[in-house]
Amino acid sequence: MKKFLAMIAAACLLCVGAFALTACGGNEKADLGNVDFVVGFDAGYPPFGYMADDGSYTGFDLELAQEVCNRNGWTYSATPIDWDAKDAQLESGAILCIWNGFTYEQREDQYTWSKPYYRNAQVIVVKKDSDIKGVADLEGKVVMTQKGSAAAALLAEDGDCADTAKTFKSLEQIGDYNSAFMNLDSGAVDAVICDLSIAAYQTATSDQYVMLEEALNSESYAVGFLLDGENSQALADTVTATLLDMYKDGTIEKLCEKYADQGVDMANWILTE
Repeated sequence: MKKFLAMIAAACLLCVGAFALTACGGNEKADLGNVDFVVGFDAGYPPFGYMADDGSYTGFDLELAQEVCNRNGWTYSATPIDWDAKDAQLESGAILCIWNGFTYEQREDQYTWSKPYYRNAQVIVVKKDSDIKGVADLEGKVVMTQKGSAAAALLAEDGDCADTAKTFKSLEQIGDYNSAFMNLDSGAVDAVICDLSIAAYQTATSDQYVMLEEALNSESYAVGFLLDGENSQALADTVTATLLDMYKDGTIEKLCEKYADQGVDMANWILTE
């Protein structure tokens, strides 16, 4: 696993560097008053956002968002959304931002972004006894991913891995990754392609799965606000600056430790300056 993370780190840092050169604005906090900070998230996306046993919504990203709000005097709330309808929710004003393992790459011009904060990749998860050992072995197989996800975009006809997808027997899409892994359990699909963070969670909490060493790409998570929306850039910059403060005072490390048994790793935190 450490070897795998090291391999994707260099490529991901190149993406982050490019983002830093092109992003608008700086990293300064803005005095925006009492913002009604409504986070849109996928409630079936552990460990970044999910429903706890007591019925409340929690997760690594939601705790990040809540702490950012606490430090800026904003009113925090979290709204579970249909991931495939996230843009409509953002455009209608039902949510203020999308913050839930939200991949920046391939969406660069669609939102106003914070700086990337967490390393990710699109990876393949199979059952432990599977004969699939690499991307080439997916030929003729039934593969599943989440509708509207970064993986779905990557495998689409105009995506960077379209040629790989053409080798599959079929590419199935479903509403959430929990259901995708239920299909993998039942044998309805041969593999699930998902975020590294989701794969890390699934393999950390179940001994039924393995994540393949070979990844499809390297990418990163950021917080997305309405493109050119009122205060979008000021909000994005303030989120970035606050996350940096949280990194420097050790809050991020403590939160990573809290979710370590669910696959969150401080080694994947990339927003350090």
